Amino acid sequence: MNYIKTFFLFTLSLLVFTVVNAQDKGLPSVNVKTVEGKTVDIQDFAKNGKITVISFWATWCAPCKKELDAIADVYVDWQDDYDMELVAVSVDTRRSAATIPALVASKGWEYSILIGKHAELSAAFNFQTIPQTILVDQSGNIVYHHAGYVPGDEYELEEKIKDLVKK
Repeated sequence: MNYIKTFFLFTLSLLVFTVVNAQDKGLPSVNVKTVEGKTVDIQDFAKNGKITVISFWATWCAPCKKELDAIADVYVDWQDDYDMELVAVSVDTRRSAATIPALVASKGWEYSILIGKHAELSAAFNFQTIPQTILVDQSGNIVYHHAGYVPGDEYELEEKIKDLVKK
């Protein structure tokens, strides 16, 4: 009887360990470029101990720009309240990427802006369409992933960020 109880507890512990570890997925290593052309690893943005939101977008994507505009309205508050940062990673082609600095300046976005290759990023982060929003906890684990944008999604994202601050 003790053997069965021990086996059951061991199996249950293993199952819980597997489920917990499956929920937290580390940020993959992918090289991207800054607007100035410097190559950086996207993983570096998850090693600062802050909550990080990574938004994959493009200049031609209207919902992407709407999402980034909506977050811009609350971003300073989020930084103050949650000690977080947003990294906006464009998947534009080289030709359309040339318009990014002017667009960012006109929008007044205060995010870190990076440029990556759509094929590499979609393979590493397992997405097909944009916008894609990924929430990374203070330990560098992906804890939330959201596709698309409708007005109000930024408040759902804020709730997920609040949950991380409480932990």
